[in-house]
Amino acid sequence: MYYIVETKKTFEQASESIELTVKSNEFGVLHVHDLGNTLRGKGIKFKEECRVFEVCNPLQAAKVLEADMNLNMALPCRISIFTDKGKTKIGLIRPQQILTSLSDDPTLVEVAKEVEISTIKIINEAK
Repeated sequence: MYYIVETKKTFEQASESIELTVKSNEFGVLHVHDLGNTLRGKGIKFKEECRVFEVCNPLQAAKVLEADMNLNMALPCRISIFTDKGKTKIGLIRPQQILTSLSDDPTLVEVAKEVEISTIKIINEAK
């Protein structure tokens, strides 16, 4: 269900690397949620770091939405950079598992497979 790799980069270095790698793989960063800072800003003592990057390949997203508009709720893909006990990790929930659990449309299965291959490539390059 998950694809997670550990990196020797710092949290900040990994965040910068994801930004660049996403763009070089024909995806775009739509938004970044800094969950660590958000929680600390609410007065919660949260020791780890966590940023969630909402990423999208517009051509693939259009294929998904054309096949089933209800799947807008599963978009965009999310790639997370987080720390866990002093280690920096990069991960995602596998897009193929998400979309195929919501639809058995063969078109969507193929799109999900392509997106998963691309997003895993992004993570591995950013690592």
